[in-house]
Amino acid sequence: MLLVLSAEHRAHLGCLPRAGGAAVGELGRMALEQLRRGAAPRACESAARKLNITVDIIQHGVEGLVYLLTESSKLMISEVDFQDSINVLGFSDELNKSLLQLYLDNRKEIRSILGELAPRLPSYHSLEWRLDVQLASRSLRQQIKPAVTMKLHLNQNEDQTAQVLQTDPATLLHLIQQLEQALGEMKMNHCRRIVRNMK
Repeated sequence: MLLVLSAEHRAHLGCLPRAGGAAVGELGRMALEQLRRGAAPRACESAARKLNITVDIIQHGVEGLVYLLTESSKLMISEVDFQDSINVLGFSDELNKSLLQLYLDNRKEIRSILGELAPRLPSYHSLEWRLDVQLASRSLRQQIKPAVTMKLHLNQNEDQTAQVLQTDPATLLHLIQQLEQALGEMKMNHCRRIVRNMK
């Protein structure tokens, strides 16, 4: 699986040859620090002075490396696929080897950082439901108005919460059909590959 880079990301990574071979290691270190702790403008300014290049080149280089490393780590692309992905940038062999080594040395740590940043979503615990039917009202002597009331119990961070939902049977049937269609699509090879790469 190749990583497809947008024109903006190619432009940011295009700053790397201007920074020079020695600077790529420094920019890689800064990219990893940005992933761990967030952006640090002062670090960019001091690196620009130290490497004798503009702050813009440093910032764009770091942003390009952050994108390249995070997306490659998310997809867990192989060494060959990573090389093929950066070959389109037209960098020298030395720079390509430096980027590959940076990726191989840090992909596990980057995946763990991304895992910590992922939102903790609630999980299903149980469901209670009830069917109510209104047969008549003061204005209408004969009517049938069904409603399904559901109480959805969720687990979130070791706490249990409940959501009460109410709908009519036609909407509920449509929702079931949509969920069944989504489950059917999850069985397709393309979706299986995506899920496998997300783990």
